[in-house]
Amino acid sequence: MTTRTPQLAGKVALVAGGTRGGGRGIAVELGAAGATVYVTGRSSGARRSDLDRPETIEETAARVTAAGGLGVPVRTDHSDPQDVRALVARIAAEQDGRLDILVNSVWGGDPLTDWEHPLWEQDLDQGLRLLRQAVETHVITSRYALPLMVTRRSGLVVEITDGNTARYRGSFFYDMAKSAVIRLAVAQAAELKPHGVAAVALTPGFLRSEAMLEHFGVTEANWRDGAVEDPNFAHSETPAYLGRAVAALAADPDVMARTGRALATWDLHKEYGFTDADGSRPDFAAHWARNLEAEYGPLGDPL
Repeated sequence: MTTRTPQLAGKVALVAGGTRGGGRGIAVELGAAGATVYVTGRSSGARRSDLDRPETIEETAARVTAAGGLGVPVRTDHSDPQDVRALVARIAAEQDGRLDILVNSVWGGDPLTDWEHPLWEQDLDQGLRLLRQAVETHVITSRYALPLMVTRRSGLVVEITDGNTARYRGSFFYDMAKSAVIRLAVAQAAELKPHGVAAVALTPGFLRSEAMLEHFGVTEANWRDGAVEDPNFAHSETPAYLGRAVAALAADPDVMARTGRALATWDLHKEYGFTDADGSRPDFAAHWARNLEAEYGPLGDPL
């Protein structure tokens, strides 16, 4: 991890869905920049979520603290309004009403995504469950967290999505969820702008999450071996890259100029100068243009 002077010392962040993947990378990098980070999700040391994966909010919080911030794990079911209300009340009580950064990164939809069938052949209950888990959780969290920002007339909301274009994403309910999250950023930006609070959507490129490493049968130490199965994997990025994009946005005094936009790591690294954990600067959009556009068409115009 690159050593840097903390730019977010004194700031308070909530990373909803910070257990693993992009959420974990964001939480840790906000900690590396000096922030206090509330790490929430359903997977804790005491109880796993229905995904039954080993990562926990306590592990993420410990990494936040080790990086230089303060990690606070709070087990929260973001589909339960009362759980989220209690979480926000705790943050308000412990931080004197302060919340500077809200990251809506709740997902957990991978096992619910049907990549093989069109809408009319899909399991409706499963598809609607995906939407509730991936979209309603974001709405519930913002509903209770935003008043802390509005009261202070400052803050940043980041909605984590997949892709920053209107391009179809390969499966009906997956596409609905990821597109809706972008629209959540647009709608929140419109309502929050008079109160001095920014809201953006943000996508990584090919994210090298824990689950993706397992899929290719590799670890972070030998991850390039996964490119034998899928050459595109050679252009993947770690969750730290996404985290550094969020930290850069949060530290930007002119972030309001970006409010309402759908952003990407492959553009932001050029503007803010951050690198991935290994010092590289992955640019999945450039890789797509060179190697995939002829077969699949343009990636799409940014929204």
